[in-house]
Amino acid sequence: MRVDAIIPAYNEARTIGAVVSVLKSCPLVDRIHVVDDGSRDDTAAIAGQAGAVVHVHPVNQGKTGALITGAHAATAEVIILFDGDLLGLESSHVESLIHPIKDGLCAMTIGVFQDGRWITDLSQKLTPFLNGQRALVRGLLGGLEGAEHLRYAADTLLSRYAKLIEARVELIPLHGLTHVMREEKIGLVRGFFSRLIMYFQVCKGFFWRFPGAKG
Repeated sequence: MRVDAIIPAYNEARTIGAVVSVLKSCPLVDRIHVVDDGSRDDTAAIAGQAGAVVHVHPVNQGKTGALITGAHAATAEVIILFDGDLLGLESSHVESLIHPIKDGLCAMTIGVFQDGRWITDLSQKLTPFLNGQRALVRGLLGGLEGAEHLRYAADTLLSRYAKLIEARVELIPLHGLTHVMREEKIGLVRGFFSRLIMYFQVCKGFFWRFPGAKG
C-alpha cells in the first residue's frame, strides 16, 4: 500500500523544512504534498527545497480547503496528515501512525501529543479528535467534500465522518512531539481572537450534514 502525506501550511517557513525532511526520510512515505495556503513568507520555497510537491493557494482558504486540495492531488491508498508547525517530529512518529492502517487494524489513526509541552499535551488529551496528525484510508477524505467554507473544522469533520460510517479509529501516543501555538506565531491578542474563530468553526463542524449521508 502506497502512502502519501498532505501538509496544509500557512506562514510556516520556520518549521516546514524540518517537517518535510522527516517525512522524506521515512521509508514508508512515497510522496509529500504541501499545500501553501496563501502564505506571505517562504513556506512554499522551503517546502519544495526539502523535497515536497508544493501546491499554492493564491488566497488563504483555511485548513479544510487546503486538505481538499491535497486530497485531490494525492493518489495513494493511505494518506497521512501532518501540520506544518510541528516541533520534535521523528520518523518513528510517522511510522506509528501508518502501521495500524497497513496492518488492517483500523481505518484511521489519530496522534496524541505526550511528553512534549504541558499545554499542548493537555489540549490534545482533552480533545484528541482535533489533532491534525493522523493516518487514514483514502476513502475517509470524502468527509471533507463540500465543506470548504468550514475553514478550521477539518479534523472534526474527519473524526465525525469516521464515526458515521463506523470506521475503526485508534489513538496513538506521539511522545516528545508538540507544535508552535497561534499565540507564539502572531502574538497574544491576535492569537486569542484567531483561536476564538477556530473554535467557532470547529463547533459548526459538529452540525455539518455530510452530503448523501445522515449525520
